[in-house]
Amino acid sequence: MSTNRRVVIAVFPDVDLLDVTGPAEVFSLANRETGGRAGYRVQLAAPAPGTVTTSAGVRLVADLSFAEVDGVLDTLLVPGAVDLRPGGPVARIDPEVVAWLKTTAPLARRVASVCVGAHLLAAAGLLDGRTATTHWSTAAQLAADHPAVTVDPDPIFVRSGNVWTGAGISACMDLALALVAEDLGEEVALTVARQLVMYLKRQGGQSQFSVPLSQPAASRRDIDELRMFIADHLDGDLSAASLAARMCLSERHFARVFRQETGTTPAAYVEAARVEAARRLLEHTDQPLDEVAAGCGLGSVETLHRALRKQIGTTPAAYRRRFRTVG
Repeated sequence: MSTNRRVVIAVFPDVDLLDVTGPAEVFSLANRETGGRAGYRVQLAAPAPGTVTTSAGVRLVADLSFAEVDGVLDTLLVPGAVDLRPGGPVARIDPEVVAWLKTTAPLARRVASVCVGAHLLAAAGLLDGRTATTHWSTAAQLAADHPAVTVDPDPIFVRSGNVWTGAGISACMDLALALVAEDLGEEVALTVARQLVMYLKRQGGQSQFSVPLSQPAASRRDIDELRMFIADHLDGDLSAASLAARMCLSERHFARVFRQETGTTPAAYVEAARVEAARRLLEHTDQPLDEVAAGCGLGSVETLHRALRKQIGTTPAAYRRRFRTVG
């Protein structure tokens, strides 16, 4: 029996198209990959009935007007729009959208913005006292307009209680996948990410702090099964010799097959998986560093420090200070 997860996405003139369709596609795939168990039901709400022309010129048709949105919402998702000025893009603040958010946000279990939609949340007072992110090009505007908001332009997304904010453009997919992971677990999010051919680490600035999404599925099912085994046994013996024995292959042949299928060595893959697990523990728990190191298979705090510095260029304490989920 599926759960009814009602997702309302705000649309309005010149809204960024991908910020609407990207999350909608993530939720649709989550429904498909779980046989409908995810229960996401996406609706578009606009200031008035009829079509809405996006910034790409593609027209969307809203399911509801703002005035017709009532009842309990699971997720309220807010994209944004920009005005192009000589000095660069400026987030557009539509008073009608802001007023609607003030009355509608309390109906939602959680509220999320993508790209410059964070400016609308801030204008509605929903980000006061919180840490938030937005597209890098308008982060200075957000900080200047809303001094009660702590603006961090670096991460792909930030969660503060039941309010999520995402960075720009394609980061809407990362944020939607994080919402799926929160609802259904990371295994489902991994499955959806593979369907979207999304990688763990995208090239460029904010990518190292994206949600852990693993690599695309391997062509060999036994390698995929081994990767799932690794994820479930991070505190066990995951040496190349042990993994080769599990695959009933010689160590040399196993190393060659694993690199061919994953593009990396078994040791590097295991270390990356353990660092991902450590990051999740640092973000979502108050466990001491020695427990974090032991729980993800890195053994000692010294090894934890070394691995995080190598993988993401920071220390465990600094990472936790920056990305610990706010209550």
